[in-house]
Amino acid sequence: MSGIAYTLSVDLPHEAATRQLGEDLALALTRGDCLALEGDLGAGKSTLARAMIRALAGNSDMDVPSPTFTLVQLYDLLPPVAHFDLYRLGDSSELDELGFDDALEDGICLVEWPKRAEDRLGKGVIWLSYDFTPDGGRRVTFTGAEAKISRIRRTLSIRQFLTENGMTGAERRFLSGDADYRAYEYISAPDRPRRILMDSPQRPPTPVIRDGKTYPELVHLAQDCRAFIAIDQLLNDMGALVPEIFASDPAQGLLLIEDLGEEGVLDENGEPISERYRAAMEVLAHLHRQNVSREIQIGPHHTHRIPDFDAAAMGFETELLLDWYLPWKLDRQATGPERQHYHAIWADLISRIHDHSSLVLRDVHSPNLLWQPERQGLHRIGLIDFQDAMIGPAAYDLASLVQDARVTIEPDLQQQLLDHYLALRKSQAGFDSDALAQDFAIMAAQRNCKLLGLWVRLMKRDGKPGYMQHMPRTQRYLASVLTHQVMTPLKTWLENLGLSVES
Repeated sequence: MSGIAYTLSVDLPHEAATRQLGEDLALALTRGDCLALEGDLGAGKSTLARAMIRALAGNSDMDVPSPTFTLVQLYDLLPPVAHFDLYRLGDSSELDELGFDDALEDGICLVEWPKRAEDRLGKGVIWLSYDFTPDGGRRVTFTGAEAKISRIRRTLSIRQFLTENGMTGAERRFLSGDADYRAYEYISAPDRPRRILMDSPQRPPTPVIRDGKTYPELVHLAQDCRAFIAIDQLLNDMGALVPEIFASDPAQGLLLIEDLGEEGVLDENGEPISERYRAAMEVLAHLHRQNVSREIQIGPHHTHRIPDFDAAAMGFETELLLDWYLPWKLDRQATGPERQHYHAIWADLISRIHDHSSLVLRDVHSPNLLWQPERQGLHRIGLIDFQDAMIGPAAYDLASLVQDARVTIEPDLQQQLLDHYLALRKSQAGFDSDALAQDFAIMAAQRNCKLLGLWVRLMKRDGKPGYMQHMPRTQRYLASVLTHQVMTPLKTWLENLGLSVES
């Protein structure tokens, strides 16, 4: 432990507090973390480890046997968990037989009596040391690298936020993380409906890459959770169904919101349910008929201004294809002339877009649409994940839905959905269906060019290869809109580079 300066202490007055701490730690540790549990017999090490494992498994009644005699118990979870008890370890050679080093690398390790393998734990270990307090309780002190201790401090802050907002002793379970930096939890307390904890701190700093701005600034991504609060308020006022916000702490980036359920717009085989996609299209048509104020007041001291989905942001997003997809496909970087030609094509396409005045939610696709079978009308679809909303072309959200990046929407259903949208808007004064068709082709191509690069970036830079499963679908979607006459220059550019995609 020499040279590690970051510590954090927590008092545990009773066994229930130990179990709660284990549950909180389950939401703070991740693949590659090793928690070394150091303390006397009866200190509570096994109680804490057992609570952690059950929370990671999402099963409060799961059998978690002690590894005292087996030395290790392995759990096939996400991530994998290895629970070691080294009290009976004969010598360090037994660690090799137990797969100790592989476990440290591949998942989360919980190690009781860690001093017996201290030289094998590595510099990234988190030490948890127990002391008895005069009143019979325990005090645990965490010691480790700053980033790891910060994660533990964060999960304890979330627990405090829940306690301060009427959720004392609530059960926390991991729900999801997104492709960005936010995370979500299920929060359950006796005699209360289940709720969602949104963990959305200030956006972490990223490098300045152009015009003194970072990538999130260039493409107008939300900087903190106040954007979610504002757009939630706006959508509710516009008649859409969004989660109610029960408690918020914008300074910490914490929101306690309504749980709109788990039923989405796909069937049990992951196929689109046309009725539900049509209902989502009705929500979009309703929103796109309305004028939207760009400024939303949040409390007495903050006004959220909805950014414009301007030409600079649209063009910059398309560069993901140049920077990530092209090198991945061609094993080389784009040349200067190739980049210039691509930029010119997109500048011209973007200049041809007719509508720039609609509310653009940005990610209207299956993960963010929750079916509400007991509700009527627009409220049959619950909307989530809209904090990055902008003012721009309605066609962008149509493309997000009709060419859902996470699920295959066959051409016939795509056309049915677009026809349904046109029927809902055709009576609106000034609405031009031909203009919308061109806008749709441009914005669908813009979105798919962005996604082609994004999937590669998530794999190469961020270590998230799972998104590559969407690559073939995204290629097909792009190919289908390249058939519109306005897209001929882009189609030719792709073909000339050997980047042609098949529909």
